[in-house]
Amino acid sequence: MKYSNALIIILLSVIVCCNSGKKNTDQHTPNIILIIGDDHGYPYFGFMGSKHVHTPNMDTLANSGVLFTNGYVPDNHCRPTLQSLVTGMLPIDYKNKLNSIRAEKRNTLEYLSLDTESKTNWEKEFDYHGLRYFETMPGQLQKKGYKSFQTGKWWEYHYKYGGFTDGMTQGWVREKRNGMNWFQQFMGGEGTQIGRISNQPVYDFIIKNKQDPFFIWYAPQLPHYPFDSPQKYRDIYKDKGYSRSAVEYYANCSWFDNVLGEFIQFLKVRDLFDNTLFIYVNDNGWEQEPDQEFINDPMRSHNGGDKGKLSIYDVSFRTPIIFSWKDHIKSGIRRTDLVHSTDIPATILDIVGLDKEIDHFGNSIKDMILGKGNGNRTRIIGNSNKIRDDKDPMGRDVEAYWIREQNWFFNWNITDNKQSLYDIENDPYCNNDEIINNPEIALRLKDAITKWRKEKIRS
Repeated sequence: MKYSNALIIILLSVIVCCNSGKKNTDQHTPNIILIIGDDHGYPYFGFMGSKHVHTPNMDTLANSGVLFTNGYVPDNHCRPTLQSLVTGMLPIDYKNKLNSIRAEKRNTLEYLSLDTESKTNWEKEFDYHGLRYFETMPGQLQKKGYKSFQTGKWWEYHYKYGGFTDGMTQGWVREKRNGMNWFQQFMGGEGTQIGRISNQPVYDFIIKNKQDPFFIWYAPQLPHYPFDSPQKYRDIYKDKGYSRSAVEYYANCSWFDNVLGEFIQFLKVRDLFDNTLFIYVNDNGWEQEPDQEFINDPMRSHNGGDKGKLSIYDVSFRTPIIFSWKDHIKSGIRRTDLVHSTDIPATILDIVGLDKEIDHFGNSIKDMILGKGNGNRTRIIGNSNKIRDDKDPMGRDVEAYWIREQNWFFNWNITDNKQSLYDIENDPYCNNDEIINNPEIALRLKDAITKWRKEKIRS
Protein backbone atom coordinates (compact mmCIF):
# COMPACT_ATOMS: atom_id res chain seq x y z
CA MET A 1 0.00 0.00 0.00
CA LYS A 2 2.87 2.39 0.84
CA TYR A 3 4.46 1.61 -2.53
CA SER A 4 1.15 2.34 -4.32
CA ASN A 5 0.76 5.70 -2.56
CA ALA A 6 4.30 6.69 -3.41
CA LEU A 7 3.77 5.70 -7.03
CA ILE A 8 0.59 7.75 -7.20
CA ILE A 9 2.41 10.79 -5.79
CA ILE A 10 5.17 10.43 -8.37
CA LEU A 11 2.69 10.09 -11.23
CA LEU A 12 0.74 13.13 -10.07
CA SER A 13 3.95 15.14 -9.87
CA VAL A 14 4.87 14.16 -13.43
CA ILE A 15 1.39 15.16 -14.69
CA VAL A 16 1.55 18.53 -12.96
CA CYS A 17 5.03 19.24 -14.34
CA CYS A 18 4.01 18.26 -17.85
CA ASN A 19 0.84 20.33 -17.75
CA SER A 20 2.68 23.37 -16.39
CA GLY A 21 4.49 23.69 -19.70
CA LYS A 22 1.35 23.52 -21.85
CA LYS A 23 -0.42 26.50 -23.34
CA ASN A 24 -3.81 27.25 -21.87
CA THR A 25 -6.30 26.17 -24.56
CA ASP A 26 -9.48 26.55 -22.53
CA GLN A 27 -12.15 27.77 -24.93
CA HIS A 28 -13.26 30.33 -22.32
CA THR A 29 -9.80 31.91 -22.13
CA PRO A 30 -8.69 32.44 -25.72
CA ASN A 31 -5.79 34.70 -26.48
CA ILE A 32 -7.28 38.00 -27.62
CA ILE A 33 -5.78 40.45 -30.08
CA LEU A 34 -7.57 43.76 -30.55
CA ILE A 35 -6.36 45.25 -33.83
CA ILE A 36 -7.00 48.99 -34.17
CA GLY A 37 -6.57 50.77 -37.49
CA ASP A 38 -5.37 54.37 -37.23
CA ASP A 39 -7.15 56.76 -39.64
CA HIS A 40 -8.24 53.84 -41.81
CA GLY A 41 -11.39 54.85 -43.68
CA TYR A 42 -13.93 52.07 -44.04
CA PRO A 43 -14.10 52.22 -47.88
CA TYR A 44 -10.40 51.40 -48.27
CA PHE A 45 -10.35 47.65 -47.78
CA GLY A 46 -10.77 44.96 -50.40
CA PHE A 47 -13.37 43.19 -48.24
CA MET A 48 -15.41 46.41 -48.12
CA GLY A 49 -15.50 46.54 -51.89
CA SER A 50 -12.52 48.76 -52.70
CA LYS A 51 -11.21 48.34 -56.22
CA HIS A 52 -8.20 50.52 -55.46
CA VAL A 53 -6.61 49.40 -52.18
CA HIS A 54 -4.71 46.11 -51.84
CA THR A 55 -5.39 44.50 -48.41
CA PRO A 56 -5.05 40.71 -48.81
CA ASN A 57 -4.35 39.92 -45.14
CA MET A 58 -7.27 41.99 -43.89
CA ASP A 59 -9.47 40.40 -46.56
CA THR A 60 -8.50 36.95 -45.27
CA LEU A 61 -9.20 37.98 -41.68
CA ALA A 62 -12.61 39.44 -42.58
CA ASN A 63 -13.56 36.30 -44.50
CA SER A 64 -12.44 34.02 -41.65
CA GLY A 65 -15.10 35.19 -39.23
CA VAL A 66 -17.98 37.63 -38.83
CA LEU A 67 -17.77 41.03 -40.50
CA PHE A 68 -20.07 43.83 -39.36
CA THR A 69 -20.21 46.38 -42.16
CA ASN A 70 -22.21 48.94 -40.17
CA GLY A 71 -19.93 49.44 -37.21
CA TYR A 72 -19.56 52.89 -35.65
CA VAL A 73 -17.08 54.60 -33.35
CA PRO A 74 -18.29 57.36 -31.01
CA ASP A 75 -16.12 60.26 -32.16
CA ASN A 76 -14.34 61.70 -35.20
CA HIS A 77 -10.78 61.58 -33.82
CA CYS A 78 -8.75 58.99 -32.06
CA ARG A 79 -8.26 59.73 -28.37
CA PRO A 80 -11.91 59.65 -27.23
CA THR A 81 -12.53 56.58 -29.40
CA LEU A 82 -9.60 54.74 -27.83
CA GLN A 83 -10.75 55.71 -24.34
CA SER A 84 -14.11 54.15 -25.21
CA LEU A 85 -12.49 50.91 -26.35
CA VAL A 86 -10.55 50.47 -23.14
CA THR A 87 -13.36 51.53 -20.75
CA GLY A 88 -16.54 50.62 -22.64
CA MET A 89 -17.87 54.14 -22.01
CA LEU A 90 -19.03 56.80 -24.44
CA PRO A 91 -16.70 59.82 -24.55
CA ILE A 92 -19.38 62.05 -23.06
CA ASP A 93 -19.88 59.61 -20.15
CA TYR A 94 -16.12 59.28 -19.70
CA LYS A 95 -15.80 63.06 -19.48
CA ASN A 96 -18.66 63.30 -16.96
CA LYS A 97 -17.10 60.65 -14.74
CA LEU A 98 -13.64 62.19 -15.07
CA ASN A 99 -15.00 65.54 -13.94
CA SER A 100 -16.65 63.87 -10.94
CA ILE A 101 -13.37 62.21 -10.00
CA ARG A 102 -11.57 65.54 -10.44
CA ALA A 103 -13.99 67.22 -8.05
CA GLU A 104 -13.47 64.45 -5.46
CA LYS A 105 -9.69 64.72 -5.70
CA ARG A 106 -9.83 68.47 -5.10
CA ASN A 107 -11.21 67.73 -1.62
CA THR A 108 -8.39 65.39 -0.61
CA LEU A 109 -5.60 66.37 1.77
CA GLU A 110 -3.09 65.55 -0.97
CA TYR A 111 -4.51 68.26 -3.22
CA LEU A 112 -5.26 70.81 -0.49
CA SER A 113 -1.68 70.67 0.74
CA LEU A 114 -0.28 71.72 -2.66
CA ASP A 115 0.98 75.25 -3.22
CA THR A 116 -0.69 77.49 -5.84
CA GLU A 117 1.73 76.64 -8.65
CA SER A 118 1.46 72.91 -7.98
CA LYS A 119 -2.35 73.12 -7.98
CA THR A 120 -2.23 74.91 -11.35
CA ASN A 121 -0.01 72.16 -12.79
CA TRP A 122 -2.24 69.48 -11.29
CA GLU A 123 -5.27 70.97 -13.03
CA LYS A 124 -3.43 71.15 -16.36
CA GLU A 125 -2.20 67.58 -16.15
CA PHE A 126 -5.21 65.81 -14.63
CA ASP A 127 -6.81 64.80 -17.95
CA TYR A 128 -3.60 63.03 -18.95
CA HIS A 129 -3.60 60.94 -15.78
CA GLY A 130 -7.32 60.44 -15.25
CA LEU A 131 -7.68 56.98 -16.77
CA ARG A 132 -5.85 55.38 -13.86
CA TYR A 133 -8.97 55.94 -11.73
CA PHE A 134 -11.22 53.96 -14.12
CA GLU A 135 -12.00 50.26 -14.32
CA THR A 136 -10.69 49.09 -17.67
CA MET A 137 -11.20 46.03 -19.80
CA PRO A 138 -7.52 44.88 -19.59
CA GLY A 139 -7.69 45.35 -15.83
CA GLN A 140 -10.78 43.17 -15.61
CA LEU A 141 -9.16 40.48 -17.75
CA GLN A 142 -6.50 40.03 -15.08
CA LYS A 143 -9.23 38.39 -12.97
CA LYS A 144 -9.17 35.54 -15.49
CA GLY A 145 -5.40 35.22 -15.44
CA TYR A 146 -4.72 37.30 -18.55
CA LYS A 147 -1.42 39.02 -19.14
CA SER A 148 -1.89 42.08 -21.32
CA PHE A 149 0.31 44.20 -23.54
CA GLN A 150 -0.23 47.75 -24.84
CA THR A 151 1.45 48.66 -28.07
CA GLY A 152 0.84 51.35 -30.66
CA LYS A 153 -1.36 54.42 -30.27
CA TRP A 154 -1.96 55.26 -26.60
CA TRP A 155 -2.72 58.77 -25.35
CA GLU A 156 -3.10 58.02 -21.64
CA TYR A 157 0.47 58.64 -20.45
CA HIS A 158 1.38 55.12 -19.25
CA TYR A 159 0.25 51.62 -20.15
CA LYS A 160 -0.45 50.86 -16.48
CA TYR A 161 -3.24 53.46 -16.48
CA GLY A 162 -5.13 51.18 -18.85
CA GLY A 163 -4.82 48.14 -16.61
CA PHE A 164 -2.20 46.45 -18.81
CA THR A 165 0.39 44.23 -17.17
CA ASP A 166 3.00 45.27 -19.75
CA GLY A 167 3.34 47.83 -22.50
CA MET A 168 5.47 50.19 -24.57
CA THR A 169 4.13 53.63 -23.59
CA GLN A 170 5.78 54.64 -20.34
CA GLY A 171 5.16 58.34 -19.85
CA TRP A 172 6.47 61.43 -21.57
CA VAL A 173 8.16 64.78 -21.09
CA ARG A 174 7.61 67.91 -23.12
CA GLU A 175 11.26 68.08 -24.07
CA LYS A 176 12.54 65.85 -26.85
CA ARG A 177 13.48 62.37 -25.70
CA ASN A 178 14.95 59.63 -27.88
CA GLY A 179 14.47 61.90 -30.87
CA MET A 180 10.71 62.16 -30.32
CA ASN A 181 8.95 65.50 -30.02
CA TRP A 182 6.28 65.99 -27.39
CA PHE A 183 3.34 65.26 -29.66
CA GLN A 184 4.77 61.92 -30.79
CA GLN A 185 5.39 61.00 -27.17
CA PHE A 186 1.87 62.08 -26.28
CA MET A 187 0.39 59.75 -28.95
CA GLY A 188 2.18 56.75 -27.49
CA GLY A 189 5.92 57.36 -27.51
CA GLU A 190 7.87 54.22 -28.28
CA GLY A 191 4.59 52.38 -28.72
CA THR A 192 4.04 54.18 -32.02
CA GLN A 193 7.05 52.37 -33.47
CA ILE A 194 5.18 49.06 -33.58
CA GLY A 195 4.66 47.90 -37.14
CA ARG A 196 6.47 50.88 -38.64
CA ILE A 197 9.82 49.79 -37.17
CA SER A 198 9.20 46.24 -35.99
CA ASN A 199 6.68 43.90 -34.38
CA GLN A 200 9.43 42.46 -32.17
CA PRO A 201 8.29 43.98 -28.84
CA VAL A 202 4.90 42.27 -29.08
CA TYR A 203 6.58 39.03 -30.20
CA ASP A 204 8.87 39.16 -27.17
CA PHE A 205 5.88 39.66 -24.85
CA ILE A 206 4.03 36.69 -26.34
CA ILE A 207 7.04 34.38 -26.11
CA LYS A 208 7.53 35.36 -22.49
CA ASN A 209 3.86 34.90 -21.57
CA LYS A 210 2.68 32.10 -23.86
CA GLN A 211 1.85 29.87 -20.88
CA ASP A 212 -0.92 32.28 -19.90
CA PRO A 213 -3.84 33.64 -21.90
CA PHE A 214 -2.86 37.04 -23.25
CA PHE A 215 -4.59 40.18 -24.46
CA ILE A 216 -2.85 42.43 -26.98
CA TRP A 217 -3.78 46.05 -27.73
CA TYR A 218 -2.29 46.20 -31.24
CA ALA A 219 -2.69 49.74 -32.56
CA PRO A 220 0.03 50.58 -35.12
CA GLN A 221 0.14 54.21 -36.20
CA LEU A 222 -0.96 53.13 -39.68
CA PRO A 223 -2.15 54.20 -42.17
CA HIS A 224 -1.87 57.44 -40.16
CA TYR A 225 0.42 60.26 -41.31
CA PRO A 226 3.40 60.43 -41.98
CA PHE A 227 3.00 58.75 -45.36
CA ASP A 228 6.48 57.25 -45.47
CA SER A 229 5.88 53.64 -46.41
CA PRO A 230 8.65 51.55 -47.96
CA GLN A 231 8.79 51.97 -51.72
CA LYS A 232 7.47 48.47 -52.40
CA TYR A 233 4.04 49.55 -51.15
CA ARG A 234 4.03 52.69 -53.28
CA ASP A 235 4.92 50.55 -56.28
CA ILE A 236 1.59 48.73 -55.94
CA TYR A 237 -0.23 51.93 -56.87
CA LYS A 238 2.07 53.70 -59.30
CA ASP A 239 1.12 54.24 -62.93
CA LYS A 240 -2.59 53.76 -62.21
CA GLY A 241 -3.62 57.38 -62.63
CA TYR A 242 -4.16 57.93 -58.89
CA SER A 243 -3.34 61.25 -57.24
CA ARG A 244 -0.08 61.46 -55.35
CA SER A 245 -1.84 61.72 -51.98
CA ALA A 246 -3.94 58.65 -52.87
CA VAL A 247 -0.79 56.66 -53.68
CA GLU A 248 0.78 57.71 -50.37
CA TYR A 249 -2.30 56.87 -48.29
CA TYR A 250 -3.05 53.59 -50.06
CA ALA A 251 0.59 52.56 -49.65
CA ASN A 252 0.30 53.09 -45.89
CA CYS A 253 -2.88 50.97 -45.93
CA SER A 254 -0.94 48.15 -47.58
CA TRP A 255 1.92 48.63 -45.14
CA PHE A 256 -0.50 48.14 -42.24
CA ASP A 257 -1.94 45.08 -43.99
CA ASN A 258 1.50 43.54 -44.41
CA VAL A 259 2.71 44.04 -40.82
CA LEU A 260 -0.56 42.51 -39.60
CA GLY A 261 0.02 39.55 -41.91
CA GLU A 262 3.49 39.10 -40.41
CA PHE A 263 2.00 39.15 -36.92
CA ILE A 264 -0.57 36.50 -37.81
CA GLN A 265 2.11 34.33 -39.40
CA PHE A 266 4.16 34.58 -36.19
CA LEU A 267 1.21 33.17 -34.25
CA LYS A 268 0.69 30.35 -36.73
CA VAL A 269 4.33 29.26 -36.63
CA ARG A 270 4.19 29.09 -32.83
CA ASP A 271 0.90 27.17 -32.76
CA LEU A 272 -0.94 30.08 -31.12
CA PHE A 273 -3.26 31.03 -33.96
CA ASP A 274 -6.06 28.51 -33.43
CA ASN A 275 -6.85 29.63 -29.88
CA THR A 276 -6.67 33.35 -30.62
CA LEU A 277 -9.68 35.63 -30.95
CA PHE A 278 -8.96 38.42 -33.43
CA ILE A 279 -10.98 41.64 -33.38
CA TYR A 280 -10.60 44.57 -35.74
CA VAL A 281 -11.93 48.15 -35.53
CA ASN A 282 -10.87 51.60 -36.78
CA ASP A 283 -10.33 54.57 -34.47
CA ASN A 284 -11.99 57.03 -36.87
CA GLY A 285 -12.68 57.45 -40.55
CA TRP A 286 -10.80 58.94 -43.49
CA GLU A 287 -11.61 60.07 -47.00
CA GLN A 288 -9.14 59.58 -49.87
CA GLU A 289 -10.58 58.75 -53.24
CA PRO A 290 -8.12 58.02 -56.08
CA ASP A 291 -8.71 61.36 -57.79
CA GLN A 292 -8.54 63.58 -54.68
CA GLU A 293 -5.24 65.45 -54.35
CA PHE A 294 -4.20 66.78 -50.94
CA ILE A 295 -0.42 66.56 -51.19
CA ASN A 296 0.12 70.34 -51.11
CA ASP A 297 -2.69 71.03 -48.64
CA PRO A 298 -1.26 70.69 -45.09
CA MET A 299 -4.63 70.42 -43.36
CA ARG A 300 -6.07 67.79 -45.68
CA SER A 301 -2.78 65.94 -45.97
CA HIS A 302 -3.07 65.28 -42.23
CA ASN A 303 -6.82 64.67 -42.15
CA GLY A 304 -7.91 63.48 -45.60
CA GLY A 305 -10.99 64.68 -47.45
CA ASP A 306 -13.58 66.93 -45.84
CA LYS A 307 -16.07 64.08 -45.27
CA GLY A 308 -13.61 62.03 -43.21
CA LYS A 309 -11.64 62.59 -40.02
CA LEU A 310 -12.71 65.58 -37.89
CA SER A 311 -15.95 65.93 -39.82
CA ILE A 312 -19.46 65.03 -38.71
CA TYR A 313 -20.32 62.93 -41.77
CA ASP A 314 -20.90 59.17 -41.87
CA VAL A 315 -17.42 58.38 -43.25
CA SER A 316 -15.86 59.90 -40.13
CA PHE A 317 -17.56 57.47 -37.73
CA ARG A 318 -18.20 54.29 -39.68
CA THR A 319 -15.90 51.29 -39.35
CA PRO A 320 -15.86 47.61 -40.22
CA ILE A 321 -15.78 45.44 -37.11
CA ILE A 322 -14.42 41.90 -37.39
CA PHE A 323 -14.51 38.94 -34.99
CA SER A 324 -12.54 35.83 -35.98
CA TRP A 325 -11.71 32.75 -33.90
CA LYS A 326 -10.88 29.50 -35.67
CA ASP A 327 -13.37 26.67 -35.05
CA HIS A 328 -15.43 28.88 -32.71
CA ILE A 329 -16.81 31.56 -35.02
CA LYS A 330 -18.25 30.59 -38.37
CA SER A 331 -16.36 32.03 -41.32
CA GLY A 332 -17.61 34.08 -44.25
CA ILE A 333 -20.43 35.86 -42.42
CA ARG A 334 -21.33 39.47 -43.30
CA ARG A 335 -23.84 41.32 -41.16
CA THR A 336 -25.47 44.73 -41.54
CA ASP A 337 -26.64 45.12 -37.92
CA LEU A 338 -25.81 48.45 -36.31
CA VAL A 339 -22.97 47.82 -33.85
CA HIS A 340 -20.91 50.19 -31.74
CA SER A 341 -17.22 49.99 -30.93
CA THR A 342 -18.08 49.97 -27.20
CA ASP A 343 -19.78 46.62 -27.86
CA ILE A 344 -16.27 45.20 -28.28
CA PRO A 345 -15.10 45.35 -24.63
CA ALA A 346 -18.51 44.12 -23.46
CA THR A 347 -18.25 41.17 -25.86
CA ILE A 348 -14.70 40.33 -24.85
CA LEU A 349 -15.69 40.23 -21.18
CA ASP A 350 -18.75 38.11 -21.99
CA ILE A 351 -16.68 35.59 -23.95
CA VAL A 352 -14.28 35.05 -21.04
CA GLY A 353 -17.11 34.91 -18.47
CA LEU A 354 -16.91 38.37 -16.90
CA ASP A 355 -19.65 40.95 -16.42
CA LYS A 356 -19.28 44.41 -17.90
CA GLU A 357 -19.12 47.44 -15.64
CA ILE A 358 -22.40 49.21 -14.86
CA ASP A 359 -21.32 52.39 -16.69
CA HIS A 360 -20.42 50.57 -19.92
CA PHE A 361 -22.48 51.83 -22.85
CA GLY A 362 -21.87 48.87 -25.14
CA ASN A 363 -23.60 45.49 -25.06
CA SER A 364 -22.21 42.06 -25.72
CA ILE A 365 -22.82 40.87 -29.29
CA LYS A 366 -21.55 37.36 -28.62
CA ASP A 367 -24.84 35.75 -29.63
CA MET A 368 -24.86 37.68 -32.90
CA ILE A 369 -21.29 36.56 -33.58
CA LEU A 370 -22.25 32.95 -32.91
CA GLY A 371 -25.34 33.21 -35.12
CA LYS A 372 -27.79 32.91 -32.23
CA GLY A 373 -29.60 36.21 -32.61
CA ASN A 374 -29.93 39.54 -34.37
CA GLY A 375 -28.99 42.99 -33.21
CA ASN A 376 -31.67 45.07 -31.50
CA ARG A 377 -30.02 48.47 -31.88
CA THR A 378 -32.17 50.65 -34.12
CA ARG A 379 -30.07 53.81 -33.96
CA ILE A 380 -26.70 55.13 -32.85
CA ILE A 381 -26.25 58.66 -31.51
CA GLY A 382 -22.93 60.36 -30.96
CA ASN A 383 -21.38 63.73 -30.28
CA SER A 384 -18.18 65.47 -31.29
CA ASN A 385 -16.36 68.38 -29.72
CA LYS A 386 -14.00 68.96 -32.65
CA ILE A 387 -14.59 69.85 -36.29
CA ARG A 388 -12.45 70.73 -39.32
CA ASP A 389 -10.78 74.11 -39.40
CA ASP A 390 -8.61 75.40 -42.25
CA LYS A 391 -6.45 77.32 -39.77
CA ASP A 392 -5.63 74.39 -37.47
CA PRO A 393 -5.08 70.72 -38.47
CA MET A 394 -6.18 69.74 -34.94
CA GLY A 395 -9.60 71.31 -35.56
CA ARG A 396 -11.65 73.78 -33.55
CA ASP A 397 -14.00 73.28 -30.62
CA VAL A 398 -17.70 72.82 -31.32
CA GLU A 399 -20.77 71.15 -29.89
CA ALA A 400 -22.03 68.78 -32.58
CA TYR A 401 -24.17 65.63 -32.72
CA TRP A 402 -24.99 62.91 -35.23
CA ILE A 403 -27.33 59.96 -35.54
CA ARG A 404 -27.53 56.89 -37.77
CA GLU A 405 -30.95 55.26 -38.15
CA GLN A 406 -31.80 52.80 -40.93
CA ASN A 407 -30.44 54.36 -44.13
CA TRP A 408 -30.45 57.90 -42.70
CA PHE A 409 -27.53 59.87 -41.32
CA PHE A 410 -28.33 63.20 -39.66
CA ASN A 411 -25.86 65.70 -38.21
CA TRP A 412 -26.42 68.82 -36.14
CA ASN A 413 -23.69 71.37 -35.46
CA ILE A 414 -25.19 73.44 -32.66
CA THR A 415 -22.25 75.84 -32.47
CA ASP A 416 -22.55 76.85 -36.14
CA ASN A 417 -26.33 76.33 -36.31
CA LYS A 418 -26.08 73.79 -39.14
CA GLN A 419 -27.87 70.51 -39.75
CA SER A 420 -28.11 68.12 -42.68
CA LEU A 421 -29.63 64.75 -43.63
CA TYR A 422 -28.27 62.06 -45.96
CA ASP A 423 -29.46 58.79 -47.46
CA ILE A 424 -26.19 56.92 -47.03
CA GLU A 425 -27.43 53.78 -48.74
CA ASN A 426 -27.48 55.73 -52.00
CA ASP A 427 -25.10 58.53 -50.99
CA PRO A 428 -22.40 57.05 -48.71
CA TYR A 429 -20.16 60.12 -48.92
CA CYS A 430 -22.97 62.48 -47.87
CA ASN A 431 -22.81 64.67 -50.95
CA ASN A 432 -26.54 65.36 -51.33
CA ASP A 433 -28.36 66.95 -48.42
CA GLU A 434 -31.94 65.57 -48.26
CA ILE A 435 -33.20 67.72 -45.41
CA ILE A 436 -35.42 69.93 -47.59
CA ASN A 437 -37.13 66.89 -49.12
CA ASN A 438 -37.55 65.05 -45.80
CA PRO A 439 -38.18 67.62 -43.07
CA GLU A 440 -40.24 65.23 -40.93
CA ILE A 441 -37.40 62.70 -40.79
CA ALA A 442 -34.89 65.41 -39.89
CA LEU A 443 -37.17 66.69 -37.13
CA ARG A 444 -37.67 63.21 -35.68
CA LEU A 445 -33.93 62.55 -35.61
CA LYS A 446 -33.20 65.98 -34.17
CA ASP A 447 -35.75 65.31 -31.40
CA ALA A 448 -34.00 62.03 -30.63
CA ILE A 449 -30.69 63.87 -30.31
CA THR A 450 -32.29 66.56 -28.12
CA LYS A 451 -33.58 63.93 -25.72
CA TRP A 452 -30.23 62.12 -25.66
CA ARG A 453 -28.40 65.41 -25.08
CA LYS A 454 -30.56 66.24 -22.06
CA GLU A 455 -29.74 62.85 -20.57
CA LYS A 456 -26.00 63.20 -21.12
CA ILE A 457 -25.08 66.85 -20.60
CA ARG A 458 -24.17 67.78 -17.06
CA SER A 459 -23.95 71.42 -16.10
